[in-house]
Amino acid sequence: MRMVFNQKIAQQTAELLIQINAIKLNPKNPFTWASGWKSPIYCDNRIALSYHDIRTFLCNALAKEIQNKFDSNIIIAGVATGAIGIGMLVAQILELPFIYVRPEAKKHGGKNQIEGKLEPNQKVVVIEDLISTGKSSLNAVNAIKKAQCEVVGMLALFTYGFPQASIAFKEAQVTLKTLCDYQHLLSSALNQNKITETEVQNLHKWRKDPSNWAP
Repeated sequence: MRMVFNQKIAQQTAELLIQINAIKLNPKNPFTWASGWKSPIYCDNRIALSYHDIRTFLCNALAKEIQNKFDSNIIIAGVATGAIGIGMLVAQILELPFIYVRPEAKKHGGKNQIEGKLEPNQKVVVIEDLISTGKSSLNAVNAIKKAQCEVVGMLALFTYGFPQASIAFKEAQVTLKTLCDYQHLLSSALNQNKITETEVQNLHKWRKDPSNWAP
């Protein structure tokens, strides 16, 4: 299923994220994720916040897509913590209200999971920085639904395109669109001579079955 909403922007995003090492590819010496998976890729899109021109490009692209696909009577939500910065900047561009959603409710104070003003029956567009299995993203969606609001869509900077994520979003009936995806990342990395053709094939094998992949 095609998730990127613009091929040119997808390629530009991949080039920029590789340029600032927000996305690192190392098939020979893989990273270890919190899940225990061995991964030839590590993604930290929060690094983009430190680069004015790049964060402006990313936020403008997200804002334009929101303007094209949704009406103006919406709330922008960022998923904590990775998408708080990007989400807030998008809301600022669009002059819209902003909230963010924690992984779980706080244990003290107001015990909020959703920070900011959100009233029942409002429509929400969720911003994410990264989609892996989709679990944390859909956890935020569920929190918004429990607040009696409607999630009309989710936009993310990047997705690995794992099959289990596609299934999870389909079952949750949430439309996901992204600036960039795994295919455009590999294409850009190959063009920049960051990886070889042989490594591209190995990276495709990892994406198909990351839990059993070995370098």
